[in-house]
Amino acid sequence: MAYGEILLKRFIDSQLTAWSQQKGFKPLLLRGARQVGKTYAVRQLGQSFTNFIEINLELDSKAREIFAVDLYPQRIIQEIAYLTNQIVEPGKTLLFFDEVQSEPRVIQSLRYFYELMPELHVVAAGALLDFAIESVGVPVGRIEFLYMYPLSFLEFIHARDEQVLLQAIKGHEALHPISTVAHDRLLVLVKEYLAIGGMPEAVSVWVQDQNIEKCHRIQQNLVSSYRQDFNKYAKKNQIKYLSLLLDQIPLQLGRKFKYSAISGEFRKRELAPCIDLLVTAGVVHKVYETAAQGLPLGAQIDPDAFKLIFLDVALAQVILGLDVAGWLIGSTQSLVNKGEVVEAFVGQEILAYSNPMQKQQLYYWTRSNRTATAEVDYVVVVNQDVVPVEVKAGVGSTLKSMHIFLESHQKSYLGMRFSTQNYSVYEKIYSYPLYAIGMALESESAKSL
Repeated sequence: MAYGEILLKRFIDSQLTAWSQQKGFKPLLLRGARQVGKTYAVRQLGQSFTNFIEINLELDSKAREIFAVDLYPQRIIQEIAYLTNQIVEPGKTLLFFDEVQSEPRVIQSLRYFYELMPELHVVAAGALLDFAIESVGVPVGRIEFLYMYPLSFLEFIHARDEQVLLQAIKGHEALHPISTVAHDRLLVLVKEYLAIGGMPEAVSVWVQDQNIEKCHRIQQNLVSSYRQDFNKYAKKNQIKYLSLLLDQIPLQLGRKFKYSAISGEFRKRELAPCIDLLVTAGVVHKVYETAAQGLPLGAQIDPDAFKLIFLDVALAQVILGLDVAGWLIGSTQSLVNKGEVVEAFVGQEILAYSNPMQKQQLYYWTRSNRTATAEVDYVVVVNQDVVPVEVKAGVGSTLKSMHIFLESHQKSYLGMRFSTQNYSVYEKIYSYPLYAIGMALESESAKSL
């Protein structure tokens, strides 16, 4: 993947560097959806090694044959040396296996690299890696994981070289409003992000050319690539359902997913497995309803009650046929008028700032009775505290659902609101602007830029 002359600094860079420098490291599996920047990140890491060897298992049939014989590391690296005309030296070489879903035995071999050649740095990645993991499993305790997502908003403004504003966000305390000039400029950049999204190729083109049409073509091509992947992981009779879901899931942004809302005569038993396939591919994320009465949040979910968000908010709008360029010329009011898109953006941000060593799950909370329904958009964990999160673009919201949550969850000491408004604190509710999600969550990733 080429991004021209733009060097995209990612949160994952510091994690990859830390992995490469630690004592007792293990082979690494880098996980994430297609085109989120995995290969690019590993190539950047490769520059810090004396030698970097990249093997693409999808393109190179000879490389796949190497793993058909046996999984002994010494033989494998000798065959790789013959294939690439490069010597593999433990401690000096970074060996990168890309698109390993094309040869799942590579994943199994990582156990033996760890046990028999522990000084060799090995990274494996692939667009559909999780399907390969499902088929062969993973050597427990012998490998490490890192998860990647599209660029976050903070990574986006770093790529835009808005360093003064980035430092203003990182250094600001929630108790006081930020400068109105900075606030207004940052909201403009949030709208820009909602048009461009966080897919690295689109961001790079935008930074270089400021050409929304070029970005739009890239976004359309990305959606097409996700459709083409259906043939690689789905049964033939499931492809039509996957295509249908890809088109219609964005229509239900911000709402509990209903199978009945999918146009056509389809049943849950046909669609549910296909939703799970899209989740495994990283194309969509489930937001589960949780009782949120303690940790872990995942122990208190209703598996049949969930929302769905797309991996990238701009791609979701492209699928819907929306004019993403409208974000670039509209006022801040557009953030208020498209609340479901902004809510999906917040979910995407929560994932982006999560601990990359663990797979992050999204949650929301709801309560219904005879007189009213209360719903909190997200529930997150900050410093082992369960925190309700509301996404409110407009002014003057009473945050009734937030108050109901806090009254009924005695162990939750505060709530968060993300909106177009400036920083403020009132009683137990901390209000943050939409551009400050990473810092509000006290994300170590956000601090690493």
